[in-house]
Amino acid sequence: MTNSWQNLVPDKCDWCPLACGANRASGESGLCGANDKLYVARSALHFWEEPPISGIIGGPKRDQGPGSGTIFFSNCNMKCVYCQNREISGVGNVCGRETNIDELVDMMLDLQNQGAMNINLVTGTHYRSHLISAVRVAKQKGLSLPIVWNTSGYETLSTVYALNDTVDIWLTDFKYASDDLASELSFNKVTNYVECALESLDAMASFCEEPKFDNYKENLRMTKGVIVRHMILPGQIQNSKDVLKMLFDEFGNTIKYSIMNQYTPVLDKESEVAKNHPELLQTVSQEDYEEVLKFADNLGIEDYYWQNGTTCSESFIPNWDL
Repeated sequence: MTNSWQNLVPDKCDWCPLACGANRASGESGLCGANDKLYVARSALHFWEEPPISGIIGGPKRDQGPGSGTIFFSNCNMKCVYCQNREISGVGNVCGRETNIDELVDMMLDLQNQGAMNINLVTGTHYRSHLISAVRVAKQKGLSLPIVWNTSGYETLSTVYALNDTVDIWLTDFKYASDDLASELSFNKVTNYVECALESLDAMASFCEEPKFDNYKENLRMTKGVIVRHMILPGQIQNSKDVLKMLFDEFGNTIKYSIMNQYTPVLDKESEVAKNHPELLQTVSQEDYEEVLKFADNLGIEDYYWQNGTTCSESFIPNWDL
C-alpha cells in the first residue's frame, strides 16, 4: 500500500471538537498538529494500565500481567500544558515516525504474537479513518484481540459513532468539571471540554450497557465496556470532587472508574506556565489522594481502580523509540 492518506483525511477537518477546518488532505496541519500523514511514536507491550487492560500476573515480572498491546500516536488536540507525554503530544517538538497502513497492521499482529491482552490505541482521534482501516485489515489477517480506544475524552459524537464498530473498550479520560480550567490548562484553549466529554461518554456508555470480561492467561480481561479515568492535578482537589460527582450523578455505577494519582511534574521550572501555575511543579500528596478516594466512597461509587504512591515517577513515562 502507499504512504498517501489523502483518501482517508478530510479537506476541512472536523474530527474533534476544535473543528479547525484544516485541509489535511492537501498536507495542511490542524490545531492538533496532524496533517495527511500518520505518525506513530511507540508500539510495545505496556504493563501499567488498569488490571483488566494490562493484567496483574503472568507477565515478564511476577507483579505484571501479559501487558496491553499499546500503540501511541503522535500529536494531540488538547496539548495540556502539564502533559506527561509532551514529547509526542505536540507540546514542543513531536516525536514519531511516519507509518503506512501495512506497517500499522504488522504492529498490531506482532503485539498479538507477543501475548498482548488487547490492542490499545492511544490518542488516535486525528487518525480515526487510518485506524478503522488498519483494524479491519488486521482482523482479515487474524487479529482477534479486543480494541481499546484510549482518549482524552475530547471527542465529537460523529467520531465516537464512526468508531463504534471498531472499538470494544472505551478507556477515556474525564479531566475537568470546568471549561475555564480546561481552557487555562490546554495550549489549544479548549472551551467546550465538559459538554463534549459528557456527550461522547454518554454515547460510549450506550454502546456498552455493561462491561464484559473473560479469562486470559490467568487474568480477568475486559472485552467490552467503559473505563473513565480521572487524574488528580496538584492544587485541584475540588475539580476532582466535582468531576466524580458529575459522573456519578449521570452514570452511577454503570461505568468503571479509575482515580489516578500519577501526575508527574515535567514542566521547565523557568517556563511561563510554571510561573503561572507553580502547583504543577509538585506531585499529588497522599493526603489529597486519600481525600478524593474517600469522597468517591461517600458518593456511592462501589468499585474503582486506584494507584499506589509509586506511580508519580518518570519511570512510568515510556521511551518514544519506534
